[in-house]
Amino acid sequence: MAPVQAQAVPVTSDSSIVAEKVRDGIDLEINGEHYRHTGDPQMPLLWYLRDILRLTGTKYAGGHDSTGADLVLIDGNAVSAITQPMAKLADKSVTTVEGLAANDGGLHPVQQAFIDEDAIGCGYCTPGWLIASVDLLKRKPHPTDDDIDQLPNLCRCGCQTRVRRAIKRVAAGKVSQL
Repeated sequence: MAPVQAQAVPVTSDSSIVAEKVRDGIDLEINGEHYRHTGDPQMPLLWYLRDILRLTGTKYAGGHDSTGADLVLIDGNAVSAITQPMAKLADKSVTTVEGLAANDGGLHPVQQAFIDEDAIGCGYCTPGWLIASVDLLKRKPHPTDDDIDQLPNLCRCGCQTRVRRAIKRVAAGKVSQL
């Protein structure tokens, strides 16, 4: 095998390679990472997350803000990703369900509570419930049943009772640690 130096491509001074200038775009942070969207500014955030970044936890629910399956946190507040064009997200911070866990892989307390209470039916709506629960607990650390009932999420599997228990488990500080 030839030495590494012999395999290197020689550099000439008359190189025709020209650096491309940085494209204009929409800068935002998603799950702690910087991104620049240079495509259609009217693209909904949901499609950017799912089709461009392949973050598929946020779900399409068949309409505009209809079941809560498409919720993400934008600057800490739960928002429907299908209703947010990329143009409105310049310099914003987005957290998806994939970004809830700690950097070391430890689960967010809400994620752990959903596991502890078996609050996951088919799983389609679960990411939206997790995001809505994080948002609710931030706004109301000890939510009432009525507060939980006001969440925009819909579960067709009937897990609402277990979701309620999971949210209350977090509020009471009773999340088990694996």
